Amino acid sequence: MYQLHLKITLFFLVGFQALIFSQEKIELEGLVKDEHGYEVPYAAVGIPSKYVGTATTEDGNFYLLLSNSNLEDVLEVSSIGYLTFKIKVQDLLNLKEKVIVLKEDIVSLDEVNLLASTDYVKNAFKNLKNSAMSTTHQLNMLYRRFSTEAGMARFFVEHYIKVLDRGPISPEYNRIEVVEGRKSADYRFIKDKYSGHQAIVTANRNPLRQGINQKSFKWTKVGDSSYDGEDLVILEGVGIKNKWKKIKLYIGVESYGVYKIETSDLNAVWIYRKASNGKLVLSYHNRVWEKDLPINDMQRRLLQIDKNKVKVSYRHELYILGTETNKKKIKVGNYEGYKKDMGDIEIKYNPYFWKNFSMPPETAFYKKSVKELESIYGVPLEQQFNAVNK
Repeated sequence: MYQLHLKITLFFLVGFQALIFSQEKIELEGLVKDEHGYEVPYAAVGIPSKYVGTATTEDGNFYLLLSNSNLEDVLEVSSIGYLTFKIKVQDLLNLKEKVIVLKEDIVSLDEVNLLASTDYVKNAFKNLKNSAMSTTHQLNMLYRRFSTEAGMARFFVEHYIKVLDRGPISPEYNRIEVVEGRKSADYRFIKDKYSGHQAIVTANRNPLRQGINQKSFKWTKVGDSSYDGEDLVILEGVGIKNKWKKIKLYIGVESYGVYKIETSDLNAVWIYRKASNGKLVLSYHNRVWEKDLPINDMQRRLLQIDKNKVKVSYRHELYILGTETNKKKIKVGNYEGYKKDMGDIEIKYNPYFWKNFSMPPETAFYKKSVKELESIYGVPLEQQFNAVNK
């Protein structure tokens, strides 16, 4: 497994958001709101021409680690339902308050000119090669997983990963490499395991990659929106036999590109953004997978519950921190731990890496789990990292 070696005289740049150990690093923090003062969650923020990008948190916050070479670049902020906002990086840095206000893009699609809902779904899947990035590229990914028991987060694993991918036209990632990792103290009583790194699930359970049996859903148009100058139609599919099974797709009226997916399966969301070539690439994902497990008398006492089963879950969160399309710069090593639970992967802890790593802002999804984990024995997460990682 590849290990990152740091030298004082060098800097290692990973995608757009990486470790920059020179004096040229620029920390760019800001807030995205709408015209009514409400925060805009999951907005795409970045420099498409450099494949630099991130997503805002549920609170509208964003963070980018750039360099002086980006000062003249144009930062673009876009979100479903709003007009794209553009500003030069230097101009944004000059603002006293770095608050970006997005204007609503009023969309009222002419129903007469719209296709049938099923036709949009069919065209979206037929057109994946044209609408989404389908050539070989590298994704630089921050992947987080919280393990919960009885509704309480009790174990946390965080990995920085490189992924070799061909986008939605491929059912799986070509390969992944775990570059850096760290974990919290393990407060679980059951320690449910999952074979294989769960970043793989972001691909092999993604409806775009695996396809949808379109005839097993009843499709209905539930709304209109827009993204980066393109009108969107929002379609909801409800299972014909299993009505609890639902999927929502945000599809471009002209490109048939899929900008967002929401599924009842895994309670998941995938959000895509446009790269400089106009192709869609994954930006953010989260999901929660739950199940009930039998427990013995001792586990029941420890968890302080009076049932013979307990609900356990995995809470997952993924940020794409950068995309590399230059084949000469793509470097993704082999990952040999496919049969291991990601919490059991042995990787040397590098505190210097994490201290200097450009973390995305903390989402409410993340904060909730950290708060639960720290409350068990009152030990801060950073202290747990230092105590249990070697």
